[in-house]
Amino acid sequence: MTGVLVLNAGYEPLQQVSLAHAVRMLHRQVAVVEEAVDGRTFGPYPLPRVLRLVRYVQMRWRNRRGVPAWSRLGMLERDDHVCAYCGSGGATTVDHVQPRSRGGTSSWLNTVASCLQCNNRKRDRTPQEAGMRLRFEPHVPAYRELLAR
Repeated sequence: MTGVLVLNAGYEPLQQVSLAHAVRMLHRQVAVVEEAVDGRTFGPYPLPRVLRLVRYVQMRWRNRRGVPAWSRLGMLERDDHVCAYCGSGGATTVDHVQPRSRGGTSSWLNTVASCLQCNNRKRDRTPQEAGMRLRFEPHVPAYRELLAR
């Protein structure tokens, strides 16, 4: 189990938290279980898959356009840990399409998940210079795309 989805009181997805964090939320009675894993418990609580907050939380930290801030983990989640060059699963590194040494930035549109072998092969070149092609174009994800994983 990778995490527990936390919904706002109005059922909007907020974030994913660890199982330990979810149990602490249940113990403090700030959340209730919306969906549980059938037949499994964690102490006195059903093993949660989805929690809902008891009180509504204002989301001021999200920007107005609904675009999440770039992060390494978020980018790997967006690409589902699949290498953008060879298509193998288990990609663990970030590749900058336009290399940072040439002014490329760490942004949603300039980074893709890559396996270690492809990342080393590409080095500080563009995919065209390295003779590699992207299997998919990088895109800016919506919050719900990252939370749904």
